[in-house]
Amino acid sequence: MALLEVRDLSVRFGGVVALDRVSFAVDDGELVALIGPNGAGKTTLFNVITRVYRPASGSVLIDDKPVLSIRPHEVIRHGLARTFQNLALFRSMTVLENVLVGDHTRTRSGWVQASVPMPGAMAAESASAKRAMEMLDFVGLAREARVPVAALPFGVQKRVELARALISRPRLLLLDEPAGGISHEEVDSVARLLRRVHKELGVTMLLVEHHMAFVMGISDRVVVLDFGRKIGEGTPAEVQRNPAVIEAYLGAAS
Repeated sequence: MALLEVRDLSVRFGGVVALDRVSFAVDDGELVALIGPNGAGKTTLFNVITRVYRPASGSVLIDDKPVLSIRPHEVIRHGLARTFQNLALFRSMTVLENVLVGDHTRTRSGWVQASVPMPGAMAAESASAKRAMEMLDFVGLAREARVPVAALPFGVQKRVELARALISRPRLLLLDEPAGGISHEEVDSVARLLRRVHKELGVTMLLVEHHMAFVMGISDRVVVLDFGRKIGEGTPAEVQRNPAVIEAYLGAAS
């Protein structure tokens, strides 16, 4: 059963067509990669799904429910979480504080409870801190919980952002270049971690990535965009043999 459905999605910025009637689905339990050359429309697609951009036409459904009419901050309540190509962390805050930000939709205390140490608010805060530490332990960062995030290497900061996304207990996780900007050793480590997230936490994933070895080694299925259009879809092996995909990446044969 499809957890995410993208139907005939088109996005225009002035006279530029960023997405042109793109359709695909991600089944519950799948790990799907979205690839394509620079400017293919991959991040634009993520921004539509998470309500940053409004499409010219088309629809997006999560668990058979349309999401393009809801407010951006409400997307997480539909079981969707996201990481970013350019890390969106609060650099002056600690690792733990950054992860706690991701749990804000599960803490229901109002402003009175937040300003006065009432038992209900204190219990909610304690439960949230426990969940945050569990996620940090899962990604291997429990010892760094009190460290300012700005003091950590880029690859470690990516794990902080992953833990922040996971604390909301998403059914669907969108990952924007999880292997971008890190070393070969770190890429292998991230691949192992995402496989654990997929299998042990049961999280369905859609990821955008340029690192082809990473994509082909981790994905169940691959969707390929070029100039805003879908030009291929299938297993990693099928996509690698697709003439349209080969041409998009390597150019037409002379």
